This record gives sequence, structure tokens and C-alpha cells, in this order.
Amino acid sequence: MVNKVDILVLAAHPDDAELACSGTILNQIALGRKVAVVDLTRGELGTRGTAEIRAQESAAATELLGLTARFNAGFADGFFESDKEHCVTLAKYIRHFQPEIVLCNALHDRHPDHGNGSELQSRACFLSGLIKIETEWEGNKQEAWRPKNVYHYIQDRYIQPDFIVDISKHWDKKMECILAFKSQFYTPETSGNNEPQTYISGKSFLRSIESRAREFGHAIGVEYGEGFTKEKQLGVTDLFDLL
Repeated sequence: MVNKVDILVLAAHPDDAELACSGTILNQIALGRKVAVVDLTRGELGTRGTAEIRAQESAAATELLGLTARFNAGFADGFFESDKEHCVTLAKYIRHFQPEIVLCNALHDRHPDHGNGSELQSRACFLSGLIKIETEWEGNKQEAWRPKNVYHYIQDRYIQPDFIVDISKHWDKKMECILAFKSQFYTPETSGNNEPQTYISGKSFLRSIESRAREFGHAIGVEYGEGFTKEKQLGVTDLFDLL
């Protein structure tokens, strides 16, 4: 069974995709493309909330984004590795969705799961294309599949982007998707709760998200942008494809 999409987003934690590339997801869906997300972990080590709450929040964000599908691989938050077992499991999702493009975690970042996730995801994208690695989905043998392009979104730490996507039309919806994770981020309703304060739970963190988006947008002459890095050289057939 194959549930082919155009773009597959791989994320170490529920909310990584929303924070880093939900504007791009919304942009591509608006253009008629199918997008799916696979979260590697349930975010169970997060200081605020629980894995069960995060699952409910993820479902709400999924509906807002309009995703074709979203899965959670159930890897151990904070402890997954780029080993054979994890690569093969992730390859099953890649083969199931057969994406042309995969968006992965940042190459390096404040949270070690992001860099570790990036390495695992990139490796799995390559190994998924090897026919001698055999996998099954719901009892059916899967065909090998390697995406045409793998890009890495940019997260907390600044990384010079190789290209920037204009998300100006989708900024308000992006913030709505982020704030679906009410246990993690500041909202007026949760500002007075008894949960401990964290690096991402204050107003200043959300302001930093906006500042980064404005910075990337300014770089290409638009209001808001999301940046990505590439794994191989980009090519175009028409110079007018560039802003």
C-alpha cells in the first residue's frame, strides 16, 4: 500500500514542523500539493505537558495545516540513534509516502535531537532507495524509493539559508498552528498556569520566531520567510522561477 505525497516532513518532536516550516507546508498545500508529516518522538521528555497532551495538540495542528497524513514513529525522545533499526523504520515511512521532496530537521541546533534527527532522516532517505533493504507495510512488501531532494529547515540556532520560501500569505495561519501546542508556548489562557517556565514558554520566544521570519523575508524582499539548507546543488530551468 502506497499513500503517495509530494512532500514528506520529518520532525524530531511534535511542533518542530509547525515552528520551522509550517508556512512552507501551508504554501505548498495551497498550490495543490500533498504533504505528510512523520514525528519521530512523542516529545515525552518535554518539561511542560505530557505525551498525551502533545498528541492532542498535534492532531489539532494537523487539521489546521490540512495535512494528507501524520504519523508518530514512537522513537525515544532524547535517546534515538542513527542506527540500523531507526533507519529501517524511517525508511518504511519514506517508502509508504514516496515523496519527491523530504524536509528534515536542522543540521545542528540547540536541542541535540534536532541534529541527531537530521542525520538519521538524511541517512534513511538514502537507504530507502536501496533495493536490498527489505521492508513491509501492513504485511505488504515495499518498493525502494529515494526522494529527489532533501532539504533541512532552520530551527532555533541561526544557519545561513541556501534558499528562502515566501510565507507572507500564511503567517497568521502558521502562528495559529504553533499555538495549537498550548502546553508548550505562551498564550493568554495558559499564562497563569502552574507549569514551570521554559526556554520556549515565554512571549520572547514567539517574538524570536517572528523576528527570524521577518529577517528571512526581508532578505528576499517579502514580509515573512522560512529558510532551508540543501544537500546538493539546486537547479532551475527558468530564471523567472526565482524571486
